Amino acid sequence: MTTAQIGIIISILVYLAMMLMVGFVSSRDTNDVKDFYLGGRKLGPFVTAMSAEASDMSSYLLMGVPGLAYLTGIADAGWTAVGLIVGTYLNWLFVAKRLRNYTEKLDAITIPDFFKKRFRDDSNIILCIGALFILVFFVPYTASGFSACGKLFSSLFGVNYQLAMIVSAVIIVGYTTTGGFLAASKTDFIQSIVMSFALLFVLGYGISSAKGMEAVFSNTDALPGFLNLSATFDNVANSAAPYGFFSKVTTFCWGLGYFGMPHILLRFMAVRKSSDLKLSRRIASVWVVVSLGIAVFLGVVGRAMTQVGVLNSLVDADNPSSASKAETLIVILAQQISERGFLFALVAGLVLAGILASTMSTADSQLIAASSSVSENIIQETFGIKLSETAAMLVARATLIAVAIFGVVIAWDPNSSVFGIVSFAWAGFGAVFGPIMILSLYWRRANKYGAMAGMVSGGVMVFVWKYLVRPLGGVWNLYELAPAFLVAIIVIIVVSLLTKEPEKEIVDAFDHVKMMS
Repeated sequence: MTTAQIGIIISILVYLAMMLMVGFVSSRDTNDVKDFYLGGRKLGPFVTAMSAEASDMSSYLLMGVPGLAYLTGIADAGWTAVGLIVGTYLNWLFVAKRLRNYTEKLDAITIPDFFKKRFRDDSNIILCIGALFILVFFVPYTASGFSACGKLFSSLFGVNYQLAMIVSAVIIVGYTTTGGFLAASKTDFIQSIVMSFALLFVLGYGISSAKGMEAVFSNTDALPGFLNLSATFDNVANSAAPYGFFSKVTTFCWGLGYFGMPHILLRFMAVRKSSDLKLSRRIASVWVVVSLGIAVFLGVVGRAMTQVGVLNSLVDADNPSSASKAETLIVILAQQISERGFLFALVAGLVLAGILASTMSTADSQLIAASSSVSENIIQETFGIKLSETAAMLVARATLIAVAIFGVVIAWDPNSSVFGIVSFAWAGFGAVFGPIMILSLYWRRANKYGAMAGMVSGGVMVFVWKYLVRPLGGVWNLYELAPAFLVAIIVIIVVSLLTKEPEKEIVDAFDHVKMMS
């Protein structure tokens, strides 16, 4: 084992030990199921903001976005980043405070539980639909994180991809099952700092290696369409391909997904008091602008390094349109840094810990949300199986482990794309929960029948568009979130208007929360 590898391993082990310690300490404050799933609603504004953004910015921040920018230029990654920035701000502005007040009034601890109580659905159909869709889309989402960990250690040390992925999953499950939501939120706060350091340090190194900013732009400008927001670079033909209006719109619509992300919405519900959310919004908005901007530009810098010969090409010769190889950009740059000496190896280890941070911060939150859907929403409420507090905690932790196992199975193929997996799951959550979340908070007339129909139609349309419509190509080659989101909104409105109005108690609760917010 080389000196560089020893330095990297030391940094990563220290980081992982810190995360497990946070989980152990947090377990002291996790006394019941409500603490396990929502942390007792006692998060401060800084932890709320940074844990929400860290749980949002999964491995696609450090691997997916730079890899996409490296492969095709700034258009696809750039419009995605802009959409995410706008979506983040609007989510904090319009959803956070009202959702916090509403869920406290209704005593709801999960998103499906909120919809059930918001619409007074005694049949538990809304609860079951929401819980099932959380499982359907969170398992592959979690798989993307495990895939990123497997690629990281496989690239670094040449170890077996599957073995590395399993070990990473065990560590994530370890601290999450111990400390629950509070552990996930505290570790996410720490991980957001590590992620920020990783991005800034690698970007500085990349610019220096590429011979400065001027060289970065001059070298990438020689690639047709690479720095154009209206074109993408074609690696096969070495030419620019148009990035049309509909592509821009649907990619920008990534931002719509925020309104339906359970692991982010839970942070709004868990903040100590709703007045803290204004500060949280400012912190989160600044961080997401800076982090995504750096991630996109890192892909540009990496391509410039290839152009000047200090970085081997990360375009897969056998599959030039695949981003899988390009997603290892930050890993390879960290390896280069580690070869400069032991101290640099320690720093490189922190950079690689940033990749782990981006992965773990999302995976732990997703595991919590998926676990709550099964143990609380399906087993106890839908099937009516009453569990003691101890039994409920055991079921919650067992479910979390089971979801992690399914995630490992899905990510078993080392050629799976992190960005591709996240993209599909993101569309699913955005279309299923986003429209009904907005309308449940802002439209008094929405009822349970509209909610049920909207959630199902949104989820089904994601599959239909991705696998039946989008393959037709041309104008139909649109990101599935936008059409599915639109269909769900229309269905909710139409069905709600065609069925009976909500009961007086539901309307009174809506008006009370509106006045509070």
